[in-house]
Amino acid sequence: MSPEPSLVMPADIDAEAVLARLRRWVQIETPSDNPAGICRLLDAVEEEFSSLPVTIERVAGRDGHGEHMVLRYDPADRGGTTALVMGHVDTVWPLGTIGRRPLRVDGDRMYGPGIYDMKSGTSLGVHAIRYMAETGVVPPRPVTMLLNSDEEIGSPTSRVLIEALARDAAFVLVPEPAVGLDIAAVTSRKGWARFKLTAYGRPAHAGGNHAEGRSAIKEVARQILALEDMTDYQSGITVNVGVVHGGTLLNVVPAEAYIEIDLRVTSAESADRLIAEILSRQPFDPDIRVTVEGGMNRPPFVRSAAVAALYEAARRLSEELGFELPETMRGGVSDGNFTAALGKPTLDGLGCGGHGAHAEDEHILLSTVQNRAALMLNMLAFPDFQRAALGGAV
Repeated sequence: MSPEPSLVMPADIDAEAVLARLRRWVQIETPSDNPAGICRLLDAVEEEFSSLPVTIERVAGRDGHGEHMVLRYDPADRGGTTALVMGHVDTVWPLGTIGRRPLRVDGDRMYGPGIYDMKSGTSLGVHAIRYMAETGVVPPRPVTMLLNSDEEIGSPTSRVLIEALARDAAFVLVPEPAVGLDIAAVTSRKGWARFKLTAYGRPAHAGGNHAEGRSAIKEVARQILALEDMTDYQSGITVNVGVVHGGTLLNVVPAEAYIEIDLRVTSAESADRLIAEILSRQPFDPDIRVTVEGGMNRPPFVRSAAVAALYEAARRLSEELGFELPETMRGGVSDGNFTAALGKPTLDGLGCGGHGAHAEDEHILLSTVQNRAALMLNMLAFPDFQRAALGGAV
């Protein structure tokens, strides 16, 4: 086998093999809170590599969460910095969804729970490693792939693993869903912080002793207005109070209420300022006590010069493969936020085109499968791409 493999074109991709794997995965329901389902899916992945030169590590979950899996392909046994691919196998859909909304194809669309976010994208990484291992391709550098099981709930048990793998990576590829009608890759994402603000008031009879009470609901209502007013679209800052809970009975002045707050920011500076401001919220009513807990879940993913170089190399590669690769930024977060914040060149949104993440009409576009599979494979296997992406270093 030549040490300088030629490009694998989209027409060379066995789309049926890719889709057969994807069908199996979608049929295995993997909500984040179902370790058994996640284990079954990872068992299926492990079985695919049982006779191939791919090292598999299964990392036990904790606190009731599922396992994670790390695939390593280094046929030349060279070590050194890796090409890291990260994809999650958990979904937002509860058990039983596949029965209510079964896998189906309608024209160019394949529908199914979790198919777009992000089983199709994660399966592209698995396909690329399997292809290289089966055909004997020696990639320019070792390839590592993480399949984690808790991304949809903030990666609480996999973040340490993500950051450890990223420190050894030359670059990071994240096959989260491609974006929009132009099937764009993602080169920046907002950072995400979340908080819970609780107000403690004083109960009283709403009719006979209203003046003696101190309404926790009234307090959080005033807090909501102040928090939402922090939104600054021009600066890319949004504050959203998405959960409100309080009170016990209609005729009781509510003694306790809480809200849950979603903060999105585009820079570390904005994050530091607004997190400090939210954590230090004071009550409007001096007779009410307010507590705030929370903080940054994922730091901003900034389009650095290294990210731009990685994207530009991928854009040129896609042209050679016969399709365009636009770029975009997203307000939603991914595990790519963690690696980009470590200064690692990270390219996201490399999964299939489609629509409906977390929605009833979730689907992928079958016409994008071969293009995206070829792109992923060549980014991992083609030396010229990695030279361009990393300024000549392979």
